[in-house]
Amino acid sequence: MARTEATIEELVSMIERGELRLPEMQRQYVWRAARVRDLLDSLYRGYPSGTILLWETDMAVPERAFAVEQEKNPYQSVRLLLDGQQRLTSLAAVIRGKPANVRDRRRPIEILFNLEHPDDLDVVTEVDEDADDDAIAPDEIDITENELQERLNRMTFVVATSKLEQIPHWVKVTEVFTNNNDATFLKRAGVTNFDDPRYEKYSKRLAQLRDIRKYIYRIDVLERSLSYQEVTEIFVRVNSLGAKLRSSDLALAQITAKWRGALKIFQEFQSQCDNKGFHLDLGLHLKNLVSFATGQSRFRTVGNLSVETLQASWKTCVEGMNFAVNFLKSNVGIDSPALLSSPFILVTLAYYGHKRQYQIPSDEGKRLAQWVLLANAKGRYSRGSSETMLDQDLATIRQSGSAQDLIERLKLQVGRLDISPAELEGRDQRSALFKTMFLVFRAGGAKDWVSNLSISFEHSGSKHRLQFHHIFPKALLKRKGYSSRDADDIANLAFISGQTNKQIRDTEPSNYFPDFIQECGREPFEAQSIPTDPALLSLDAYKDFLAERRKLISKGLNEFLSQFGSLDA
Repeated sequence: MARTEATIEELVSMIERGELRLPEMQRQYVWRAARVRDLLDSLYRGYPSGTILLWETDMAVPERAFAVEQEKNPYQSVRLLLDGQQRLTSLAAVIRGKPANVRDRRRPIEILFNLEHPDDLDVVTEVDEDADDDAIAPDEIDITENELQERLNRMTFVVATSKLEQIPHWVKVTEVFTNNNDATFLKRAGVTNFDDPRYEKYSKRLAQLRDIRKYIYRIDVLERSLSYQEVTEIFVRVNSLGAKLRSSDLALAQITAKWRGALKIFQEFQSQCDNKGFHLDLGLHLKNLVSFATGQSRFRTVGNLSVETLQASWKTCVEGMNFAVNFLKSNVGIDSPALLSSPFILVTLAYYGHKRQYQIPSDEGKRLAQWVLLANAKGRYSRGSSETMLDQDLATIRQSGSAQDLIERLKLQVGRLDISPAELEGRDQRSALFKTMFLVFRAGGAKDWVSNLSISFEHSGSKHRLQFHHIFPKALLKRKGYSSRDADDIANLAFISGQTNKQIRDTEPSNYFPDFIQECGREPFEAQSIPTDPALLSLDAYKDFLAERRKLISKGLNEFLSQFGSLDA
């Protein structure tokens, strides 16, 4: 293995010219803007940020497209990027100011640089790798404007917002990279002459930011003599050791090493599911494939599967997934994966339909629908050991195929199937019950308190986009001495639009409820199990309000969950 070096500028240029390509085994570009922010922060400080792994080959190798535009490769030999895709794609997008395909959406990566950052650079940001885009946005009244501004002033890089862009000492990183003239940024920041003490400070910081392009990466280059299978094995081992890739990403590498062109086939079906409103991670489709091929969900055996087995299993698992999506939408009323506590429910449904040869009597279909609702509400696959739970359900289906047996298996895990008020205590928006709560309220005709639009994920525009709102505003509760956990209690959350949320702001319920009740009546509150007794709407009665609402929510949940059969059966 050879070793060489290249600057970030040189590597970005190689991507642009098409000299650097991605092999099919690579996962898609998945970094969120916060990850790019933190990479820039590390590079600005001169911290180490890993190495790059390439493979030079004359072999015709299936490729996947970079998330940024590239020219057609004019060379016969190819340099394939095996490790460093997320970093280099991010840097190419920011340095050149080009949009990137991020999680199937094409958009620019906008990062701002603070010309007034602290000299000691002692604030290091962190990212939740498992966070996902919220299907329901939280309300935004979590901290005061002063607290937010104080926190931002200590940061060097932030993800851009329209408000921060208006502040003169916050500059767009892309504009600094694409414009070597400091005058534009200095003038905007109010620096009009050389005697201004900020002139030298800002100029040095802009130069330090641009010097990121000169940052040198060490590059390991694999030998041309290696086969594609050997390179795949290296790719899997390198990424396994660093835990940089999920098991599904490593499984994809092993599958595509055997089944050339498989990635395109997988992505085409992924797009078909997208068109049905079910945007599912490619890893879930791979788990579905492995479940059909082996009868269990773990990827550990994927390396032993033949191409013939993979291809035959893919054909049947696609049919199964189509059944699962259709069943959720038509028989259960779940029309978005955002309403699932775990996408593993789809795998179980797909396998169930397949084993039943898609011949399901009416009564069995009702019990299966009830299993979906119960498994979703109880968090069957989101309580830890999720793959173990999934494998148990796959085994149950193989042995009997009965929906009632699936329910009994769930009961062994959770105990009682109904929801008690005590089970809601201490839960927040991350709870599986939160998504079922939305289903209950929507089925009961819940609407926005101002626009009268039925609550839905489908609404477009910031005014009408669905948010979860703290009935007792978080800022008020914080000033009263309540913790964030107290404020985020599931019994303090309701579903309204962004416009209505802004109208309420940080007003106490005892003040804003009467106006809404006078205008719309009590129905909008009753549809979301919200008590309207004036004695419960003051800050002093917050704990009593939570206790009463838990009773109402519990009652609504149990009625909803028992629509296909008794919870005692």
